[in-house]
Amino acid sequence: MDETNNNKYPLLSTVDSPADLRKLPPDKLPALCADIRQMLIDSLSVNPGHFASSMGAVELTVALHYVFNTPYDRIVWDVGHQAYGHKLITGRRDRFDTNRKLNGLSGFPNPDESEYDTFTAGHASNSISAALGMAIASELNSDEPRRNVVAVIGDSAIAGGLAFEGLNNSANVRNNLLIILNDNDMSIDQPVGGMNSYLAHLTTSPGYNTLRDFIYRGLRKANLIGDKQKGAILRFNNSLKALLSRHQNIFEGLNIRYFGPFDGHDLPELIRVLNDIKDMRGPRILHLKTVKGKGYAPAELNPAQWHAPGKFDPVTGVRAADQTDNTPHPPKFQEVFGETLLELARENKDIVGITAAMSSGTSMNIMQAEMPDRVFDVGISEGHAVTFAGGLAKEGKRPFCAIYSSFLQRAYDNVIHDTAIQRLPVTFCIDRAGLVGQDGVTHHGLYDLAYLRTIPGMTVASPSDEPMLRNLMYTASKMTEGPMAIRYPRGNGHLTDWKNEMVELPVGRGRKIADGNDVALLSLGPIAYECSIAAGQAEEKGVSVAIYDMIFLKPLDDELLHEVARKNIPIVTVEDATRNGGLGTAVTEWMNEHGYARRVIRLGVPDRFVAQGTVDQLYHICGIDADSIADTLVEAARNKNVLK
Repeated sequence: MDETNNNKYPLLSTVDSPADLRKLPPDKLPALCADIRQMLIDSLSVNPGHFASSMGAVELTVALHYVFNTPYDRIVWDVGHQAYGHKLITGRRDRFDTNRKLNGLSGFPNPDESEYDTFTAGHASNSISAALGMAIASELNSDEPRRNVVAVIGDSAIAGGLAFEGLNNSANVRNNLLIILNDNDMSIDQPVGGMNSYLAHLTTSPGYNTLRDFIYRGLRKANLIGDKQKGAILRFNNSLKALLSRHQNIFEGLNIRYFGPFDGHDLPELIRVLNDIKDMRGPRILHLKTVKGKGYAPAELNPAQWHAPGKFDPVTGVRAADQTDNTPHPPKFQEVFGETLLELARENKDIVGITAAMSSGTSMNIMQAEMPDRVFDVGISEGHAVTFAGGLAKEGKRPFCAIYSSFLQRAYDNVIHDTAIQRLPVTFCIDRAGLVGQDGVTHHGLYDLAYLRTIPGMTVASPSDEPMLRNLMYTASKMTEGPMAIRYPRGNGHLTDWKNEMVELPVGRGRKIADGNDVALLSLGPIAYECSIAAGQAEEKGVSVAIYDMIFLKPLDDELLHEVARKNIPIVTVEDATRNGGLGTAVTEWMNEHGYARRVIRLGVPDRFVAQGTVDQLYHICGIDADSIADTLVEAARNKNVLK
């Protein structure tokens, strides 16, 4: 860190690892927290990322690394939105300006990046299951000294189905897992004054727990209790504690030791509690109340808006997104979806909206504001969202289920079992499809085309522009049998005049954009924009390009593909998705099945995981930007006699 930053962040500049942190006296730690917050404000105001969550977890992060011997002890972050402070004190402070950039730091914990990042964290609710596996593995490995494993999960993520599965398993298998519930919104337990505070201190004290364990071991040694009786005693203990404190919670109902709630910003108390409970045996949960955006007033006042605020003025708190700009801009695809859904819902009383904790992210909130009784935000529960949609469809409703592409992966069985097999008319509006940019490998929506086209009865489509998205949504609203998936990308389209009069499209029919004699270019979705530029560049080099917008991946347009095949020219397919299993694969299979010996050159994301960067940078790396597509077209045309 240079001299300027040494002066600006005097304590943080001395911490190159958690070992350095643990050398600091406790009275210096609040100043370190202030340094971390200031660096987050300074850095994220110009290089955007997840702001409010990391600001709210600063004391927790410092306390964890202060008390536990990381990286020997394991900290498993859930989602990872709150882990920027963790990155700053684990050797990545001086590279934090590369966060979420090409060849820079990942925006989420990544084991390939640091030994302190113990498990991939990009999708919610996986921390408890992963940490439980680590804890049991440590027991099986007989690690000495004891290896502590901590799962850090938020109040929204713990509502996910996988988190409940992990909790249930942790209650029924021998382990020493510590789960920290970072609760910055939902109140699970109500504080009840002095008695609650007294019990919180009592039940976390070493003396209490030593005595508790001593009595249990003595009774067991005397063969007075076994595992069955242990469960009954735990339930009695929890019931007595609930009676005295006048509150109950789900964790003690599962026989998981519960401590809290505590103030997650009271650093001395937090360190005391962690020291008291870290060496206890058995699964336990520590409930912390924190403030999202802590330390930055605008974020504290509006944490949802400041979750990922983009660039902002660190002094005034004015976000770049809030600046008035009267210049017409193309809308985001999600906004087109949201406004179109409201239009359709006004005309059809059976249309309902479903989202999984992404009401504003998908623009489902547009319909929600006008029709709150017909929009359902089910939380971080994508599998439930899909099956819930199936239940609504079974009783005559027309669900539009909006889920990010990478998150829909978690509901694949539900899509098959609970919608497709029963031929239910559920519309899956798949947001953030394709390469999403700076959020990187865990958030790219690259696999939906490949995994959805294998499902019998599933219709799969992608619009090339905003009016086509509206037409596809209108078409879906008219379908009476079978699910339909409509995928569209993150970010803006290219049209300012996009509110067309919607028309019903013939399912499984594409369209020819331009005729040509040297090479055929087939695309699916908004990547058609890059394709149109590429075709123009190829035309300037004397290559005649036939351009087709497929619109539907399933069913494919037989008539269009016969036309393409009879041209007897090379075929180039382009998709903003993995090239294995999607459009290129489908066209290749179709050509083979219909007896055409045609070379199909498939352009898409290669068979590897792609890190973070701008969408334009990643398009170029994957060979699906306009320049790369144009080069492929020219090369294919020059070698068309070989490629046929």
